[in-house]
Amino acid sequence: MKIAETVTFGGSGLDRAAQLRGDATLMQKHLTTGDILPLWRGKVLVQGEARESLARLPQGHPALKDSTGEYIFLGLDDGQAVFACDISSWEPPDQDLELVGQFFDPSEQIHPEFAQGIVFAELRSVMAQLSPRDAELVATAKALFNWHDSHGFCAKCGGKSAMTMAGWQRNCTLCDSSHFPRTDPVVIMLITHGNQLLLGRSPGWPEGMYSTLAGFVEPGETLEAAVRREVFEESGIEVGAVTYLASQPWAFPSSLMFGCHGEALNTDITIDPVEIEDAFWISREDLMQVMAGEHPKIRAARRGSIAQFLMTNWLADRLD
Repeated sequence: MKIAETVTFGGSGLDRAAQLRGDATLMQKHLTTGDILPLWRGKVLVQGEARESLARLPQGHPALKDSTGEYIFLGLDDGQAVFACDISSWEPPDQDLELVGQFFDPSEQIHPEFAQGIVFAELRSVMAQLSPRDAELVATAKALFNWHDSHGFCAKCGGKSAMTMAGWQRNCTLCDSSHFPRTDPVVIMLITHGNQLLLGRSPGWPEGMYSTLAGFVEPGETLEAAVRREVFEESGIEVGAVTYLASQPWAFPSSLMFGCHGEALNTDITIDPVEIEDAFWISREDLMQVMAGEHPKIRAARRGSIAQFLMTNWLADRLD
């Protein structure tokens, strides 16, 4: 797919400068002059009327007193070092935090040390507005902190592990085993039959929300085989030819989404209620109404998601 890297979180060309991560002295030097992206409970710091850009802080900013003291080196942005830190210990005063961490979280948090218009927001709600560089930086930061939060102990001996290599590795403090960030491969499928596209919804999704089917790739399985297996398991639809289209890092919490196109061999749907709640075929004409936000029952896919990207380009005949 010629425009594959225009998907959100892709195509920025960030210089990750991996060769610098092992030099602790150099990392400390870069930290004093670099930009810092703080995260709060998985949320990202954004600014602008449309929340269209990340807010970057200098080392020594008073808000960073709430950080854990651990910084992840994300790379060089036009030669400028960029780091991320976690300030989740900060407690917003007088705010109901019930929505924080929910699938749809419209709430924003305002740290008293930030200027007006700078807020913490859920990444899903702002991802489509961000520049490709900001999107790649913050997706990387979020995925890495997700990994660190769930990998505090060694998988080999159970001992505590510690962050090293500027945040790109954890070493066991007992057996010295090294552990590296985890990425889970997921296939997300544009399954078509002539003029129709297969959509489904998972239990617990907001009312009216439908998307293309998706599922994790199993060990020893190709992407093509995963597409056929997942679609048949969830909907009873058999898939013939499968082609790869585009990929998207998806830091919720640590997936790499492989967008594929599959040609359905039958149209009779038999859903697995454990996997999905509903599935149906939709015509191009009806999908155009959905994507325009004008369908009476079905909500458009979230802007910035690879599902929305694939459906938009199917409608425009731009899958080649």
